[in-house]
Amino acid sequence: MSDAPHKTRTLLLAVMLHAFTHIYQVALLPLYYKIQEDFHLASLGTATLLLTVFMAAYFIPSYAMGMLADQFSRRKLLTIGLLLNGLGFVGLGLAPNYAMAVAAAILAGFGGSFFHPAATAMIARLYPVGTGRALGFLGIGASVGFFFGPVYSGWRAEMSGWRAPVIELGLLGMAAAVVFYFFATEEAPAPHARTAPVRNRHIFPKPALWVIFFSACFAFSLRDFAGSSMGTVGSLFLQQAHGFNMRSTGFALSTIFIASAISNPLFGALSDRGRIRWTCFIMMVGALMIFVFPRLPASLLVPAYVVYGFFFMASYPTTEAALMESVPDAVRGRVFGLFITVGGMLGNLSHWIMGSWVEQLGPEALSARSFYPIYTVLSTLVLVSLSGLFCLHALRRREIQEGEKLPSHALPETEPVAKAQI
Repeated sequence: MSDAPHKTRTLLLAVMLHAFTHIYQVALLPLYYKIQEDFHLASLGTATLLLTVFMAAYFIPSYAMGMLADQFSRRKLLTIGLLLNGLGFVGLGLAPNYAMAVAAAILAGFGGSFFHPAATAMIARLYPVGTGRALGFLGIGASVGFFFGPVYSGWRAEMSGWRAPVIELGLLGMAAAVVFYFFATEEAPAPHARTAPVRNRHIFPKPALWVIFFSACFAFSLRDFAGSSMGTVGSLFLQQAHGFNMRSTGFALSTIFIASAISNPLFGALSDRGRIRWTCFIMMVGALMIFVFPRLPASLLVPAYVVYGFFFMASYPTTEAALMESVPDAVRGRVFGLFITVGGMLGNLSHWIMGSWVEQLGPEALSARSFYPIYTVLSTLVLVSLSGLFCLHALRRREIQEGEKLPSHALPETEPVAKAQI
């Protein structure tokens, strides 16, 4: 698709879908204690497990969704995904018992699994030049969703109980899916003569590339674990150690994502001129903010969240751009699906693990000092995850070397953005 207005409209609509995808991932964060009370759950860990189940259903099918994204209409896949995501949330809000809530969470998570493999590959194809900037703009949707989700759910839950915002958000997402289907434009496929057919294109031609790729997945799963934990631990930390209610907790958590609406496109564009150095910088600042967070007075917690989110959240579009540049278009959906399946599943364990860890603190959870070890571990995980950047850099170099050994007519599509420094 070469028409710029159509490209822009599709990107904007994808931003909207991205927002709903992430609204559903954070809307439950301020509601854990009310969910535990409503379903008469014996432990807080069981309540936080609901989000872990949701995210497991989100990540497990990601490779299959990537295969679909490489072969079928990405516009239709994105529409179906959000419809199922919203329907699952409506079911969750109406669930009469915990078992039905788990089933609804699985449906919602499965619907969410459609988004990232299809959307990331679609945007990378739409914008072969300036991929980091385009993905950074797409990341604004995540910022909006992450901000709006806990604010809205915490505010509405204080007035009408935890079920009302869950149902309402589900219905809004289903409506957004219909809008996307009718107004988004299917992107044009890459030129056939320059792209190896999907069924004949191995994801990685040699075992060494698989090792490098899975090493990158594991490394970034540590970042994802820390990032997810900042939501769950933050919710429990604010309510226990500082006496926040659901509304104030939801607002505080949402401020993580306010500034990322600026930092995502900003650092995405800057990273097009130096992927590793910019991503290292923003992740190191994010790790520092995680470490100092529980050591700050209550009056500085919200500003600290803003600074943390400004830097840490911007690491997602920059690493996604590095990943997309490391592989040809014909396999991007599958590669991204594998990437978030492996990394996401490991990172998603954070909700259950952190809920159980905080519960084991017992009465000591009322003291901010008791949370110091948790946040120290999380900041360390972010620093260790930086090794994933060098894995992606090595992957790109090996892919180029392997490609140079192929006949010219068999080379995968080479895009101008591939010349950008990773």
